[in-house]
Amino acid sequence: MSSCCQCGNVVPDPRQQQLAEVFKKYAGQKGALIPVLQGAQDIYSYLPAEVLKQIADALNLPFSKVYGVVTFYAQFHLKPRGRNIVRVCLGTACHVRGGAKIFETIRNELQIGDGETTADLRYTLESVACIGACGLAPVIMVNADTHGRLTPDKLKAILAQYE
Repeated sequence: MSSCCQCGNVVPDPRQQQLAEVFKKYAGQKGALIPVLQGAQDIYSYLPAEVLKQIADALNLPFSKVYGVVTFYAQFHLKPRGRNIVRVCLGTACHVRGGAKIFETIRNELQIGDGETTADLRYTLESVACIGACGLAPVIMVNADTHGRLTPDKLKAILAQYE
C-alpha cells in the first residue's frame, strides 16, 4: 500500500493484486509452490522476504520450506536484478577464444562482480557454463540477444544498446 501524492488516500500496490491472482490460480493445488514462486518472481523480478512470507502463509507452508526451495533452485533470486541480464559464456570454446578477457572487460566496465547488479539496477552480470553458440565464441547474451565473435573493444558499444 502507498499513499496517493495528491489526496493522501491509500492506493493498493498493483503487484500485490497480481500476487493475489497467482494465489487464487493455484489455491488448493498440490505442488503449487514452484509455480507460485515463479509467478511472484515474474511480478517482482526477484523474491523479497516479505513476499516469501506471504507465499508461505498462502500455501500454509513453513517459511523454512519456501526459503529452502528458493535457495535450492538457481532460477530464483533473493536480490533485485538489473533490467538487463548480461550472461558471459565461460564454456570451453569461449574460454579458448578469450571468454575470460570478455568477462573481465565487462566486469570492469560495469564495476560489478559475477552475480552482482549495478546500483542503478540497469545490469546484472552472470557467468555461465555454456550459451550453446560455440561457433560464435566468445559469446555473451544480453537478455535474449546473443552477441558473438567478440573482442573486448566491441563490448562498450554492445552494452550501450541496453542503457
